[in-house]
Amino acid sequence: MGFLDSLRGSRAAEFDAGNAATNSIELTKRHQRVSLTKQGAATGHLRINLSWRMRTSDIGIRRPSLLRHPFQALKPDEVQGHTQSMVNVDLDLGVMYEMQSGTKGVVQPLGGFLGDTNAPPYVKLSGDDRFGSGTGETVYVNLDHRDAIKRLLVFVYIYDQTPAFDRTQASVTLYPSNGPRIEINLDERQPEARSCAVVMIENVKDEIVVRREVKYVYGFQGELDRLYGWGLQWGRGHKTKADR
Repeated sequence: MGFLDSLRGSRAAEFDAGNAATNSIELTKRHQRVSLTKQGAATGHLRINLSWRMRTSDIGIRRPSLLRHPFQALKPDEVQGHTQSMVNVDLDLGVMYEMQSGTKGVVQPLGGFLGDTNAPPYVKLSGDDRFGSGTGETVYVNLDHRDAIKRLLVFVYIYDQTPAFDRTQASVTLYPSNGPRIEINLDERQPEARSCAVVMIENVKDEIVVRREVKYVYGFQGELDRLYGWGLQWGRGHKTKADR
């Protein structure tokens, strides 16, 4: 390799690393925290998006026996429709909030607790996506009122009766008003879990810190509440037809 080739390779590596640093930050077990304040992103609206899709291995493909029907090899594979478990998977995005005033509550589709960005808790849910489309479900946090916020726990739960975190490729992405997006993948195999605490957003001495949690539980919001000491009263709820 000549000097110019070596130089080009060095510049390319720097450019690629710069892109990765600029566009996204993935929170992992080894890299769990990021400060929005230090990257100048603790103002404006923080967008939090949940998206998911079923693993392709869950799609059944029916292949006829080539010994009995050798000419069937010329026909395309017959793809089975979604299985019942795939149709029933419905991931919901929610946020438990605690204000500096001591007020606590939840923003989630279940019960119609959609929140508000212009009044406490300064958190609002937009839409309820039952099928993991490209847009998914989105929560907005108005960080212009960050001084009023103590902590926010972003969580995901499976609304229906099919625990299937192990068969979804779910991810939660935070889009600050400035700087790289923050990605948290829910890729741990927890086949019986029904809920997952994904990320905590805290106001720590006037610094807005995002911390990866990714803690799975086998119950619903009440179990997450006990795990983090929120102290809310929970009851069984159902979505209306309009929510579904």
